[in-house]
Amino acid sequence: MNNQVKSSIAEANIANVKIMDQSIIEYFWRVFYRYKWLILAIIGAVVILGMLLTLLTTPQYTSSTRIEIKRLQNNVANVKDVERDEVGQSLEFYTTQYSLLESRALAERVVRDLNLTRDPAFREAYGFEDKEDGDRAGASAQSSRQKELDQATGILLGGIDISPIRGSSLVDIRFTSPSPQLAAKIANSWVKQYTQRNLERRYASTAEARSFLEKELDDLREKLEKAETDLVTYASDKKIIALSADTDADGRTRNERTLAANDLEVLNKELATATAERIMTQSRMVQAGEISSAALNNNALGLLRADLAKTKSEYAELMVRFEPGYPQAKALASKINELERAISREESRYRRNDNAEFRQAAAREQTLKAKVEGLKSELIKQRGDSIQYNIFQREVDTTRELYNSLLQRYKEIGVVSVEDNNILVVDTAEAPKKPSSPILILNLLLSLIAGGGLALATIFALEQIDQTLKDPKDVERVLGLSLLGTTPQTAGGNPKEDLLDRKSPLAEAYLSIQTSLSFLTDHGTPKSMMFTSTVANEGKSLSAYALASILSRQGHKVALIDADMRNPSVASLLGIADEHGLSNYLSGQDDWQKNIVGSGEENLYILTAGPKPPNPAELLSSKRLKQLVKDMGNSFDHIVIDGPPVLGLADAPLISSAAEGVIYTIEANRMKIRAIDSAITRLRSASATIFGALTTKVDTRNAAYGYGSDYGYGYGYDSDKDA
Repeated sequence: MNNQVKSSIAEANIANVKIMDQSIIEYFWRVFYRYKWLILAIIGAVVILGMLLTLLTTPQYTSSTRIEIKRLQNNVANVKDVERDEVGQSLEFYTTQYSLLESRALAERVVRDLNLTRDPAFREAYGFEDKEDGDRAGASAQSSRQKELDQATGILLGGIDISPIRGSSLVDIRFTSPSPQLAAKIANSWVKQYTQRNLERRYASTAEARSFLEKELDDLREKLEKAETDLVTYASDKKIIALSADTDADGRTRNERTLAANDLEVLNKELATATAERIMTQSRMVQAGEISSAALNNNALGLLRADLAKTKSEYAELMVRFEPGYPQAKALASKINELERAISREESRYRRNDNAEFRQAAAREQTLKAKVEGLKSELIKQRGDSIQYNIFQREVDTTRELYNSLLQRYKEIGVVSVEDNNILVVDTAEAPKKPSSPILILNLLLSLIAGGGLALATIFALEQIDQTLKDPKDVERVLGLSLLGTTPQTAGGNPKEDLLDRKSPLAEAYLSIQTSLSFLTDHGTPKSMMFTSTVANEGKSLSAYALASILSRQGHKVALIDADMRNPSVASLLGIADEHGLSNYLSGQDDWQKNIVGSGEENLYILTAGPKPPNPAELLSSKRLKQLVKDMGNSFDHIVIDGPPVLGLADAPLISSAAEGVIYTIEANRMKIRAIDSAITRLRSASATIFGALTTKVDTRNAAYGYGSDYGYGYGYDSDKDA
C-alpha cells in the first residue's frame, strides 16, 4: 500500500518538484528548448493561416458621421413646481436615444429610404440573388420582398456601430460595408432617418399634448365659471359688497375691502373729530370768565377793546393834571362806561354761542357713536360670513391661475419649428479611401500572439501529459536516487565501436560514470554490481559491458555475467558464442570456470547466459547464484552483472540480493516516472541496495542540459591517459 501511494505521489507532483528544485527561468527555458521546433511550427502555421485569411477576406470600409443630441424639456403643462424631478433624467434620455439609434425600426426606414433591396451595388456587395418579381406571383412575391427586407435590415444592424463620446452629447455613427460608397450613403441616411423620426415623434407628442390641454382647458373653464357663480351668489345672499382687492404676484386675492368696512372707517374718523370738538367746547364752558377764541378773534370786539384802552389812557393823563370833575374828564369817563357796557354785551353774546356749539357737538357725537356701533355689529357679522366668501374667492383665484397657465402653454405648444430640432449634424459621412479591415500587419501580429498562446498551451499540455524522465537531474529531484552520470545518444551503427574510440563522447561518458562508481563505497568501486532497467533496450547491457571494459583497462580483473537469460545480449554484443553459461551452472554444473570465456580484451572475462531455461526465475531463486558471486569474488576484482529488466519479471529482484548493489539504467524520454518508481520500489522490497542511476541515450543536441559541463563530457583527455 505504501509503495503504491509513493508511486502515485511521484507521478502527480513531478512538475511541481521540477519547478521547486530549480529556477523557474531554467525550467521554462528547458521546456521551450525541448519543444522549440513544435513551437516554431505552431506559430508559423497560425501566422500563415492568418495571412491567408487576411488576403482572402473581402475588404471592409467604415464611414463615420458625427451628430450632437441636445436634451429638450418635455413639460406639457409648463406650470411652476409641477415638473418632474431632473435628477438622473439626462442619463435616461441619452440611453434611450442610443437604443433608438440601434433599433430595428430605424434600420428598416434606412432600407426603404435608399431602396437597398433594389440597389444593384447593395445586392452585389451582400450576395443577394437576382430574381425578377415577374418570376414570382402573388403572396410568394410579397413574402420574398419581406424576406429581402428583413435580410437587408439584419445586414444594416450588423454593420452599424453607435459610439457615444464620453463626457459630451456627441455621438459617432459608423457603418461598415464592402463598398465605400455604400458605407457613406447608409451612414448619412441613418442620421437623416433618425432626425426625421425624432421630428415625427415630437409632432405626434405635440398633437397628443394639444388634445390633452384642450380637454383640460374645457374642464377648467367650466370649473372657473362655477366657482365665480358660487362666489357672486354667496356675496349677494350675505350682502357682501367688495369695493377693492389687493392681489399678490401670482394674481391671488390677498386683502379685500367691503362697503361696511369702508363706512366704519369713515364714521370712526368723523366720531373722533366730533368728540374733539365737544371736548374743546366743554372746556371753554368749564373755565369761568374765559372768552372763547371766536370772541377774541372778532374784529368788532377788538376795536371796542382798543378804543376802551385808548380812552382809559387819555383819562389817566387828564387825571394827572385835573380833577375828576373836569368837564373833559367827565366826558372821557362817560365814554369809558359806554365802551365797557358794549364789550360786556358782546362777550355775553359769544358765551351764548359757545353753549349752543357744545350742545350741538355733544348731540353729533352721540349720533356718530350710535352709527359706529351699528356698523361694528354689521361688520362682525360680515367677517363671519366672509370665511366662506374667502374660500369661494380662493377657489376662483386658483382655478383662474391654472386656467391661464394652461391657456398660455396651449398657445405655445403648437409652435414647433426647425430651430427646435435637437439633432445637429456635426460631420457628414464620406466614402473612405482605405479599408478599415482586414489590416495585414495587425492580423499578422494577432496571429503571432495567437500562435504563441496556442504553442504555449500545447507544450504545457504535452508537458503535463508526458511524465517521462527528460532531465537527468530528475533522477535526484523526483526519484531520490544518486545520479551517477549520463550517456549520449549515438548516431547509429555499432555502439561498441564508439566505446573503442577513446575520444568519443560515449567513451568519455562511461569513463566519467566509472569515476563516480569509485566513490560509492569505502573500498572504492563496488566488488559486485548489477545493471538493470525498467524495460528492455534501455542500454543496461552496453553500460555493463562499458564499465567492465573500463575497469579491465585500469588493470582490474573483471567478470561480466549475462544474467538476462530470457533475452541475453552480451554474447551478441561481443561477438562470442553462447553455448554454455549461467543457466548451465544454475542447473547443477559445479564448475563455473569451464563456462568462462575471454572477451578479447585483457583482464575482461565473460560468463554468458547460456541456453534459455524454461523457467529462469526458478533457477535464479536458488542459492547457487549467491554462491557463484561469492566464488567468483575470490578470483576477480570486480563482478559486473547484466541483469534483466524489472517490470513484468521476477528475475531482477532475485539477482539484486546476490550483488553488492544495483545500478539502475534509465533511458531518457522513454519511461514514465511512475513505472520507474514502481520498478525501484520492487527492488527495494527485495532488500536490494541501489547505488544510483545513470541516464542513457540523452540527446546531446539539447544544450539546455549542459552535459559537457555538468557530467564530464568533452574533456578532450587522451584515452590512454584516461586508462
